[in-house]
Amino acid sequence: MDFTAQQIALLIDGKVEGNPDTVVSAFGKLEEAGPGQLGFLANPKYEEYLYSTQASVVIVSDTFQLTKAVTPTLIRVQDAYSSFALLLTEYAKMVKANLSGIEQPAFIHATARIGENVFIGAFSYIGKNVVIGNNAKVYQQVYLGENVIIDEGASLSPGVKIHHDCVVGKNVCIHAGAVIGGDGFGFAPQPDGTFKKIPQIGNVVIEDNVEIGANTAIDRATIGSTIIKAGAKLDNLIQIAHNVEVGSNTVIAAQAGISGSTKIGNSVMIGGQAGIVGHIHIADGSKINAQSGVAKSIKIANSIVTGSPAFNYNDALRSQILSRNLPDLEKRIKNLEETIQNLKKEITGIEK
Repeated sequence: MDFTAQQIALLIDGKVEGNPDTVVSAFGKLEEAGPGQLGFLANPKYEEYLYSTQASVVIVSDTFQLTKAVTPTLIRVQDAYSSFALLLTEYAKMVKANLSGIEQPAFIHATARIGENVFIGAFSYIGKNVVIGNNAKVYQQVYLGENVIIDEGASLSPGVKIHHDCVVGKNVCIHAGAVIGGDGFGFAPQPDGTFKKIPQIGNVVIEDNVEIGANTAIDRATIGSTIIKAGAKLDNLIQIAHNVEVGSNTVIAAQAGISGSTKIGNSVMIGGQAGIVGHIHIADGSKINAQSGVAKSIKIANSIVTGSPAFNYNDALRSQILSRNLPDLEKRIKNLEETIQNLKKEITGIEK
């Protein structure tokens, strides 16, 4: 698809600097882009490439000052990164909009209800009483169990598995291999040392505009719902246990794990490989550093924690500084001890 610089500027509320009729048909990294491609400059570290790039159009900040002449047509915007992201989003929508219909072979139960302009890829399984909303995209080899609801505009990448009774909201994006609604990890210890499985009869509810990364697992609740609230973003390879609640606009990086019944607040940021124990609360706006182990509730909003067990970020930094200085402190203590001993000897000699 071809677009002029002027058309792009209208979409992202930008101002063209150069030829408004310059045409682009693809995206490219600034340092690698060629003619007919669109790039962007958001990080000053890449400024040098602006003066050598072969890109036809480049999005830049409206405050950016040129130090040399440039070849591309520029589009000046308030935030170059956000504007480029918006373009990618709209482009992806246009590409997906061309997908509709049902590829074969696919199994669709007679009781399933399929909306308008839906795409269902080959080898997908659509179970009993499933509801798929308008403009949803169900790619190849997706499994939807009984009574699953997929709201309009949702996108399920190849190999996604959504078990019975789960609910997926509007414009949710779930990447390949994610498993939604598998059994929660519930077992009761028995007197003979064995474990008896506790039936997991709840479901998973994913609210609107959530994104879930590849191979992430979100377990169904024992009773009630595991809930991912609107706008949350989950990376790849994350484990969300039964009855967890993840707040609105919370972001969780790869390989993090959240144990059962923990409640994560709104706008929380959780770093990669962080681990959070069960049955605790994480206050709104909290930031949990990568590889941290959170063993108790974070009660104060906008707290920053790190370490394992995790504690206040600033205190942790001070502790690290002290740890690095321990060898020097040990030497100073030994010197002080020697000085004190020498003073004692001198005082003893004077007294005699």
